Amino acid sequence: MDVGEYPMAAVTSCDSFRVNYNLEASFRMKRNSLSVVNKIVQSSPAVKQPKVGFYSSLSHTHMHTVLLDWGSLPHHVVLRIFQYLPLIDRAQASSVCRKWNEVFHIPDLWRKFEFELNQSATSYFKSTHPDLIQQIIKKHATHLQYVSFKVDSSTESAEAACDILSQLVNCSLQTLGLISTAKPSFMNVSKSHFVSALTVVFVNSKSLSSIKTEDTPVDDPSLKILVANNSDTLRLLKMSSCPHVSSDGILCIADHCQGLRELALNYYILSDELLLALSSETHARLEHLRIDVVSENPGQVEFHTIKKQSWDALIKHSPGVNVVMYFFLYEEEFEAFFREETPVTNLYFGRSVSKAALGRIGLNCPRLIELVVCANGLQTLDDELICIAECCKNLTALGLSECEVSCSAVVDFVRRCGKRLTHLSIMEDVLIPDGNYNLDEIHTEVSKYLGRIWFPDVLPIW
Repeated sequence: MDVGEYPMAAVTSCDSFRVNYNLEASFRMKRNSLSVVNKIVQSSPAVKQPKVGFYSSLSHTHMHTVLLDWGSLPHHVVLRIFQYLPLIDRAQASSVCRKWNEVFHIPDLWRKFEFELNQSATSYFKSTHPDLIQQIIKKHATHLQYVSFKVDSSTESAEAACDILSQLVNCSLQTLGLISTAKPSFMNVSKSHFVSALTVVFVNSKSLSSIKTEDTPVDDPSLKILVANNSDTLRLLKMSSCPHVSSDGILCIADHCQGLRELALNYYILSDELLLALSSETHARLEHLRIDVVSENPGQVEFHTIKKQSWDALIKHSPGVNVVMYFFLYEEEFEAFFREETPVTNLYFGRSVSKAALGRIGLNCPRLIELVVCANGLQTLDDELICIAECCKNLTALGLSECEVSCSAVVDFVRRCGKRLTHLSIMEDVLIPDGNYNLDEIHTEVSKYLGRIWFPDVLPIW
């Protein structure tokens, strides 16, 4: 193997790196470093200066040579340094000498890798050079353990990611993440192509513990293959916005992956059967359950309901579980939610939320820790906010935007919550002045009850 074989492939992906980096420059760097260390050694009070006389016969040159003979550094020291360097800097450093090039190829440096794939005309990040990709597949596939694919909005980038996945036949991954930086481009790939590529990893990796396949065409049969090969190791599964996965597919995961601790999915595949499966005695205690509530069809009004008994079974089995719900609905679509006690801990309303639904939250969400309302309309939420403060005794964080609350209601809310309210973010245009407080006075009262200085948030004026 020639010195710099990998670095040249990796380096060509960065405009700022000179391909003709040579050893003469590295020696010059060593000489410059030598003079710097000389000054440090001579001026540092911690270094005892040799006395004139007998000790003056000792040459400083040997000491400096020992200090600055970078090529003689132990492999584990160079390895430790390389682990802090981004790939391009690591490639440049590996061109200094043969020993550093050897460290560049140590398996520990190739256990984690992010493939960045894009179309240069439309993307802001650099793409991993094709030569480097082939070198990794050829020589380091067996070392890869933590792999992610970051793609832009183009279908070509997603297809390139599938092509790489299909070649990882000698890998034994523990973590796999598929990340779309813009619109979900994996959804534009042929379903058969995507599933075939993903199946290669599911079959060959027998120790997958973390999988993120959100916004992809993964389907039920591929999940069954995942279960057949990784049921004992799977701990985290994120698969929101996967339209080809049904309740049966996710139930198969819950039934066989007894060690599952984190799960993210869409509400349409959440079911009573799934919660009961996660609550079985043989199942590990679930730590995090994220549910995205999005209209399956635009304008959809009716959503199925989850029984209180199913939620109770989950909380009894996993009392410390965080149940996080993200809502992207319209006001008329909230009728099915919060009619009964719901053990949600974190609520985010990204589009809108009805006044009635917020009122039910105060009555039926006793475990609530965090509430973020991004939009509501022009109806004031005073009564709903006070009810939440009174009934949700665990609430520690509140965020309000694009809604209306009177200044007095905010002060009353903070007074009821007190110092347990560790995060309070309210946009200034949310606050409605009243007979008790105006915008200039409210921060003083709120600060008094919080026990710290607080001001409403203001959008910057550019």
